[in-house]
Amino acid sequence: MSTAPPYPPQDPPPFPIVTGRVRIAVDDPDATGTGGFMDAYTARPAEPGVRPAVIVGFEMFGVTAYIRRVADRLAAMGCLAVVPDFHHRTAPGFEGTADDAGRAAGFALLQRLTRDGVLRDVRATVDHLRGLPDAGERIGMVGFSLGGHLAFYAATRIDLAATAVVYPGWLDVTGTALGTPQPLLDLVPGMAGHRGKLLYLMGGKDHVVTPEQNRLAGERLTAAGVRHEVVVYRDGPHGFLADERDSYRPDLAADAWRRITDLLAAELDPSVRRIPDPSTGRTADPEAAPAEALSGPENPGKGALT
Repeated sequence: MSTAPPYPPQDPPPFPIVTGRVRIAVDDPDATGTGGFMDAYTARPAEPGVRPAVIVGFEMFGVTAYIRRVADRLAAMGCLAVVPDFHHRTAPGFEGTADDAGRAAGFALLQRLTRDGVLRDVRATVDHLRGLPDAGERIGMVGFSLGGHLAFYAATRIDLAATAVVYPGWLDVTGTALGTPQPLLDLVPGMAGHRGKLLYLMGGKDHVVTPEQNRLAGERLTAAGVRHEVVVYRDGPHGFLADERDSYRPDLAADAWRRITDLLAAELDPSVRRIPDPSTGRTADPEAAPAEALSGPENPGKGALT
């Protein structure tokens, strides 16, 4: 067990934050049921100043308390975080539970998402952020599970300076979520022109994502010349960052957050801070989170989980 202090002495403490909700105008005839607006949860540092902006892609369960805590954590790191309600066309305000009933409802909703709708929502959120005086010029996106799937797609079409996808499912198959008419991995060349960086984090024991997807993701990103890092935590299950579930793995989560923080600091703004895990008070201990870099700066070639 790590005995690291709550945060390294040389690092500042987390930012105090403020939270709220906004309505974002969406140019979409299919959004008429919500008056042409999409609700979003926001979190930002309480101190005035221009902050790097991060869009958060939720799991299929919607804008839940857990995802709001994710946004709060990003704000405590120094970011202006926005969580759009991607389900606003079909089930605005949906908050599912991580049980069989919640998964059934969430899966039914994700099957009603479309590429056009998600693209309109992300672009509307980017436009909203561009109009805020306290949002930085460079914008990133962080997505979890379904949200990682959505963020991966967004990065192929929108100029995101940094994208972190955490256990994103269904990238190498058709027929699920945005995987129609072709797998999202086929769209990887679209990322290359944006010059943003992609961080791909996965568990080696994920029941949703196959080792083949992980291998293909590294190969496709490398072949397209996309700046990226593909990291697989050998013993990580799906949902290892979800602190409200049995799948939560504190050491893996802490290391994943370290990597996400470093990505945002390097690509968006160096003011982004590493902070301790709110549930444990500890910082990352890389030795407690065995991982393999399949491709990226630590292993530029093709690799496979062993």
